[in-house]
Amino acid sequence: MNKERLMTVLVQPHVSEKAATVAEKANQYVFRVRGDASKAEVKQAVELMFEVKVDGVNLLNKPGKTRRFKNVAGRRNGFKKAYVSLQAGQTIDFTGGTAK
Repeated sequence: MNKERLMTVLVQPHVSEKAATVAEKANQYVFRVRGDASKAEVKQAVELMFEVKVDGVNLLNKPGKTRRFKNVAGRRNGFKKAYVSLQAGQTIDFTGGTAK
């Protein structure tokens, strides 16, 4: 796969309470990814962008929710999420800052 494609696979890190708990306990990180991304592409993209070794990838499709506003029905967009397991001793620092 070419690098241009891999650079667009990861959309953003998914920040939630569950994602923080999984990161602490199981050394997994959660990302929002493109809807057409595969496990192999996500693995290669994380290894390319963060320079870590990936142990495994689990993907899931999160469907959009139906919402109402003053009797007008609407729908939120769904997205695809990836749980990325890293090998022992590997970490990803999203802050990018240096500690003092």
